[in-house]
Amino acid sequence: MREKLIYALAAVAALLLTRNLYQMFIGLPDEVLQGAIYRIIFFHVPAAFTFMTGALVSMLASILYLARKDFSADSVAAAVTEVALVFGFVNLLTGMIWARIIWGVWWAWDARLTFMLISCLMYAGYLMLRRSIEEPTQRARMSAVLSILTFPAVVITYKAIDWWRNQHPGPVLTFRTGGGTMDPGMEQVLWLNFLGILLFATVLMMVRMRQEEIRREIDGLRREAHAI
Repeated sequence: MREKLIYALAAVAALLLTRNLYQMFIGLPDEVLQGAIYRIIFFHVPAAFTFMTGALVSMLASILYLARKDFSADSVAAAVTEVALVFGFVNLLTGMIWARIIWGVWWAWDARLTFMLISCLMYAGYLMLRRSIEEPTQRARMSAVLSILTFPAVVITYKAIDWWRNQHPGPVLTFRTGGGTMDPGMEQVLWLNFLGILLFATVLMMVRMRQEEIRREIDGLRREAHAI
């Protein structure tokens, strides 16, 4: 059943992403001030939202593990964090490419950029912690605590452009406080691409979660072999 769901989600994600790519590069015109480089926003922003969604799911799964000691929740937290972190770094990379063209620099120590980098490094530390602890219960407990403590950095990242006016552009999406400046047709494509990327990330998470479950089974067999 899980395999069929993975294949179905992967097919829907592939079709949606293909449709979105056509709209981005063929259906939409260049932006008046930025030219063609503005199209990077269709990957930059959805990657950030996917990262933040994954961070939220990881925190909730970590809380669930601490409350119920359910290792399946730990598997969800580990899998979604690993996948989310990939999209976090995609967000940073696409932002750097855009900044090089528009700002003339690869990086600026802007509040949002800085906290995004901090968030990614903290979740990278989460994954390193998991690999440094052999005992499953201790690994799950300490990882859950770190995931919960890391999530506030993601919230600060999201709110940074509201709390500090630095070099990073202000809100462009219409749902943000104060409204946005993005053309409705372009914003529609952005949200559809977020959906496609989120579906793709869900597929990766499900595959990675199965790998985490297999790893836990192997750990159990190894402990039984050592006890004999």
